[in-house]
Amino acid sequence: MSQSFARTLVTAALPYANGPLHLGHLAGAYLPADVFCRYERMCGRDVVFICGSDEHGVPIMLRARAEDVPPQVIVDRYHAELKSGFERFGMSFDYYGRTSSATHRETSQAFFEKLAESDTFVRKTESQLFDPEAGMFLADRFVRGTCPSAECGNPQAYGDQCERCGRSLSPSELIDPRSAITDAVPELRETTHWYLPLGKMQPKLAAWFDGHPEWKTNVRGQVSSWLKEGLADRAVTRDLGWGVPVPRKVAQTAGVDAEGKVLYVWFDAPIGYISATREWAEGQGDKERWKAYWQADDTRLIHFIGKDNIVFHCLVFPAMLMAHGQYVLPDNVPANEFLNLEGGKLSTSRGWAVWVLDFLDRYPADYLRYALLRILPETKDSDFAWREMQAHINNELADTLGNFANRSVTFAVRYFDGKVPPLLDPDPPDQRMLASLADYPTKVGQLIESYRFRDALDAAMGLARAANKYFNDAAPWATRKTDMSRCGNTIHVSLQVCATLGVLFEPFLPASAARLRAQLALTGVRASVPGADPGSGIGFHDAGRPLLAPGAELGEPEILFSKIEDAAVAAELDRLQAASRAAQQDEAPEAPNSPEADDGDYAPAKSVIAFDDFEKLDLRVGRVLVAERVKKSKKLIRCEVDLGYERRQILAGVAEHMTADELSGRQVVVVANLAPRKMAGLESQGMLLMAEDRQGRLVPVEAGSEPGATVS
Repeated sequence: MSQSFARTLVTAALPYANGPLHLGHLAGAYLPADVFCRYERMCGRDVVFICGSDEHGVPIMLRARAEDVPPQVIVDRYHAELKSGFERFGMSFDYYGRTSSATHRETSQAFFEKLAESDTFVRKTESQLFDPEAGMFLADRFVRGTCPSAECGNPQAYGDQCERCGRSLSPSELIDPRSAITDAVPELRETTHWYLPLGKMQPKLAAWFDGHPEWKTNVRGQVSSWLKEGLADRAVTRDLGWGVPVPRKVAQTAGVDAEGKVLYVWFDAPIGYISATREWAEGQGDKERWKAYWQADDTRLIHFIGKDNIVFHCLVFPAMLMAHGQYVLPDNVPANEFLNLEGGKLSTSRGWAVWVLDFLDRYPADYLRYALLRILPETKDSDFAWREMQAHINNELADTLGNFANRSVTFAVRYFDGKVPPLLDPDPPDQRMLASLADYPTKVGQLIESYRFRDALDAAMGLARAANKYFNDAAPWATRKTDMSRCGNTIHVSLQVCATLGVLFEPFLPASAARLRAQLALTGVRASVPGADPGSGIGFHDAGRPLLAPGAELGEPEILFSKIEDAAVAAELDRLQAASRAAQQDEAPEAPNSPEADDGDYAPAKSVIAFDDFEKLDLRVGRVLVAERVKKSKKLIRCEVDLGYERRQILAGVAEHMTADELSGRQVVVVANLAPRKMAGLESQGMLLMAEDRQGRLVPVEAGSEPGATVS
């Protein structure tokens, strides 16, 4: 961290209050931000960590309509659930707010008025899509259609953005648009709105962006692509019945009827960071304190987000802050990519998700923190798999970190009266192990400050691995019988390593680190949560030296981590499959296996073939990396499939049975030695195996092995 910054304000993307937290949320924005802030506090630095519920999104209105309740009922329910999930997971927010608060409404309207008074906005009266059945203008997210990008063609693109390719859109660009409310074909009607002139502001935005070559490659790549394509004016108001109302004074000055007009959610949501900081400051007893974290030149602003929010935090919100003129701009926006689940795209609508509160009902929060930190999608998408998680917990937490700590403390309790043995004439291995402690806080800290959290965790675990080797090589169970002085030296050094680990793991596994320190009776460690005195206590970098005094009393040993059994993993996989089946059945008017649907004949068995004929097939496991509709074809979906040893284009004739989104991310079985074939002007380099039921519905044959594995 540069010493030119007196304070740091960290924000994590505001989650929509229209559904519960799942693992993808945590891996994208929240867990990395929490590790960073806990580390900063342990270093004695002034950091404030802000988040809150985004309660004005169109999905909230859609859910409210579906449940026939006011939107406030929806946001009250999910705000409480989100807040509970974060608390149980161990998030260390200084303040968690909500955008339906009076302070947020006031802050957002004042911000809008400031930009209006400085003539930042452009007003436009245009024809926009109107749903004649619902009797309302359709906000961008109320419109769905086919993405106009030839490389994408996503049939479920929204009117503001295609969530598959990330392209920013307007509803008028969609092919075959339809209302997401009634599925009616919308018609055009005139309405007036305020726009942020991003095109006019592009030179200033580009110059600022060019000043941050240190940003992550995935962030720079997406922003550079937007700038290369050229920015366009972006509407910052909408015709909706739910949101922050457009200030009447601004509307009256412009001669526009303000009735039914609200601030666009992507205008008011990032202002939620500011309003939440204001509420935090008021809770601290100093209403003006928020200004130092938003307006002082020596403040560092960092946004932790997922990749779907990159453009808004790297271009739109900075443009708003620039136009206002009184706010600092982001110093970094460390965005993560997406988390997949068991080889497939995480999808809440298909029931293919692991919910945070559900997970925490069965496992400790630190198990989830560790498993996610090991696979964080920092520069590319990653995959959460239950068996992989089991291996990380059992082999690393239990067998490496937990086993070393338990052996060290147990030995001291049994053979040294529960005290730290003295260090008497240590031999070279003892000296080397103790000397190595000095490097770890710096190594781990530099990786955290570089937003390389996976590497930081691995570096901390590297000390536990080295300590296990030291313990095994020293063999205190043998020296206990022949040389108690050498045995005591081994346990002294091991306990000092445990103390260092108890500090290093605090940002990553706060509950487990606290339990380890309790076994060592190590107190006075600077807290990683809000409210600690930054100038007192043992800080993160103090862990590079011995922290335990010889003769100090220890606490009681305990098992830090219990292993996850195979039966528990099998139950989780069964639970996931059951949830997915239930979600798909809910979407269909009749379940495929219901008596009402059981009205087809089974396909007749084909002629018997020789085993040699079957042996000619090269069947391989593949992962569908990209799936998109082929234009001018009713049946074809173009897939890019990872076969492990190469990537292939394969055309699947299943577009009448599933969407491209439903195929993307799946582990499939491929006929890899099928001769290439031209279809719709494209070459198909193989075939995806499909199962066809009695009603003629096609479903991909899926496999759980790695891409490239042979099927036999």
